[in-house]
Amino acid sequence: MSTPTTDRSPWRRIRRWLAWPIRTRDGRRLRAPIRAVLPLVTTFLALAVVQTAVRTRFEHPVRELLELLGIAAILAVAVVASARLIDRRPTAEYGLAVDRRWVRSLAVGAGIGTAVNAGALAVVLGADWAAVTGVTEAPGVLPFLPATVGAFALVAVAAAWEEFVFRATMLKNLAEGGQDSLGRRPAVLLAVLLSALVFAALHGGKVTHPGQYGYYLLAGAILGGVYALTGDLALPIGFHALYNYTQGLFGLGVSGAVPELLALDLVGPSRWVGEEGLVHVGAAAAGGVLLVAYLRRRDGALKVADRVTRWTPRDGGE
Repeated sequence: MSTPTTDRSPWRRIRRWLAWPIRTRDGRRLRAPIRAVLPLVTTFLALAVVQTAVRTRFEHPVRELLELLGIAAILAVAVVASARLIDRRPTAEYGLAVDRRWVRSLAVGAGIGTAVNAGALAVVLGADWAAVTGVTEAPGVLPFLPATVGAFALVAVAAAWEEFVFRATMLKNLAEGGQDSLGRRPAVLLAVLLSALVFAALHGGKVTHPGQYGYYLLAGAILGGVYALTGDLALPIGFHALYNYTQGLFGLGVSGAVPELLALDLVGPSRWVGEEGLVHVGAAAAGGVLLVAYLRRRDGALKVADRVTRWTPRDGGE
């Protein structure tokens, strides 16, 4: 009479064969490509549900407040769920270990994001590509100050979500998963490129000409490169949030869509002005140079951070 172990062994082999594309060989984690895209897909769908529900039922300014709370809640759940269920790693390993150094890096990134948009403003005004039509203007019923505080909060949370899903989960897991077959540096470089391509593709709703994808590809490469050099989300979040926010605040985005410290009438060539114009391509590139210069001054030699390809099993991987 056959033993139960013998009877079950074929089924165990079948289960292992079926699980191979999904789980690692030791069965402890999902495969790297799945870990890379799952947080993006799930949170993107959750955001779509929240925004659809809020925008069809509520008006300004309640709509924006509810969207802010919804995005913040989705981000918080995503960080915890990714760490516990998908990546099985401590949340600090994403680059979210908030301490004095982290806060200082966040502030530096924010300052650089603001500075490059101030430079872009100087360029468009100096070239007579824009005319100031007003100051401290806000759409809707709220006065400028509360409107701009709300706009900042919404932009900052959205930027933090993007940095988490594109850099801390996608880039990190692709680099970690590819290092054994490609080598550490090639795997990180490929992860930066792939995450930047996905970042650019998902901003396609803003693109009116295929060449404009290059702007988002450059931005994704800069933010991914900074993350690869630091293994930390502080600089990318700070730069991303304040770059997006001050672009609207300085009137350099879509006029009338957000609170504006300066309301501008952009009259320059469309290839140069506007959110994806060459002025902003130059501003983003300048931001990348300044971020790398700061890292060079702070850390000395530039190299891929160990944290980018490291997995520390959470609670011993249990």
